[in-house]
Amino acid sequence: MHSPRCFLSRVGLTSKPGLLPWCATKPPGWSQLFLGSACEGNFTGMIAKKRQRGQKSQKKPSHVGPLDGSWQERLADVVTPLWRLSYEDQLKVKFEAQKKILWRLESYLQKLNGVNVTTSAPRAEGLACLLHPIIPSPVINGYRNKSTFSVNRGPDGNPKTVGYYLGTWRDRSIVCVRSNHLKNIPEKHNQVAQYYEVFLRQSPMEPCLLFHEGGYWRELIVRTNSRGHTMAIITFHPQELRQEELSVQKEAVKKFFTSGPGAVCDLTSLYFQESTMVRCSHQQSPYQLLFGEPHLYEDLLGLKIRISPDAFFQINTAGAEVLYRTVGELSGVNSNTILLDICCGTGVIGLSLAQYASQVLGIELVEQAVQDARWTAAFNGITNCEFHSGRAEKILSQLLKSKEDG
Repeated sequence: MHSPRCFLSRVGLTSKPGLLPWCATKPPGWSQLFLGSACEGNFTGMIAKKRQRGQKSQKKPSHVGPLDGSWQERLADVVTPLWRLSYEDQLKVKFEAQKKILWRLESYLQKLNGVNVTTSAPRAEGLACLLHPIIPSPVINGYRNKSTFSVNRGPDGNPKTVGYYLGTWRDRSIVCVRSNHLKNIPEKHNQVAQYYEVFLRQSPMEPCLLFHEGGYWRELIVRTNSRGHTMAIITFHPQELRQEELSVQKEAVKKFFTSGPGAVCDLTSLYFQESTMVRCSHQQSPYQLLFGEPHLYEDLLGLKIRISPDAFFQINTAGAEVLYRTVGELSGVNSNTILLDICCGTGVIGLSLAQYASQVLGIELVEQAVQDARWTAAFNGITNCEFHSGRAEKILSQLLKSKEDG
């Protein structure tokens, strides 16, 4: 008999017999329970409602530092709030945070009919399950393989500044601060951002700070792999420009990064996306390849992984390898297991465990990522994986029912 194992790739929640018993067996309505607690956001909603009823959020820890420091310190406090602590102390803080999350989840599960969270398995103090210590990442500085840079007014008031935001839109206090000092951003990402800023400041086209105020140039996304290949994605608000006018701007930014000052960035590929929304998928407005290779490729756990510009991939590649190995060790996947990889992105968790499972079923909203997962499976000779595009809350129950009937 096949046994289901559930993985929520993006939030890092895994299930294993003895840890959360409701995933180990199949009580009545088990698929509905999974949908309700994991996919529809009821748990998150419950926590939000508690706060709305008057529960105050925790005070900011004293180690975060003052907000009247330099722009660089203030940005570091927002983007990497534990940067003043040693890495060992950071892991301790995060461990305690995970304990609180599990305690809230356990409390919520106890409120559901027919769910018993008692277990004879080893448990952590105050919890119904065992919580292992956080496993350190092999790389702790410059580890990000994807960074998103905004465009707005800098501390000097220049609206063509590329970096990260401080302040809030509600208070109209947004300031864009360069990220060169942030420990988690690699030098290559900062270099591309720096030259994008150079390009903006020589361009006659204004940046788009607020949609209703006009402007064109918007955010920059930089993606890299462990081989040093670099993909840049520039978002542009077309406003009322004609196609020939758009072509002029695309050619200008292409020339800048291929034969102009930006050529020192040595981009592997440059994409351009016309978007009138805050966030826009490839299906809503296609990514246009201005030059270079259409995909990045990453080597992970003996697999060659394809990554499209719109696809989710774990932000720390070296850390992802540790994560996936640990998931494999704890999951209990065997030849009788049908493994569910929910919000699977490029499908790497499921693909890395496919050799141990009977079948892998991946679900992902982004169509490009699904295509990447299918390509990766085919390239690596993996034949027991299916990847489906769509919203998990809409197709998961149907998919599980079809497997049960089969």
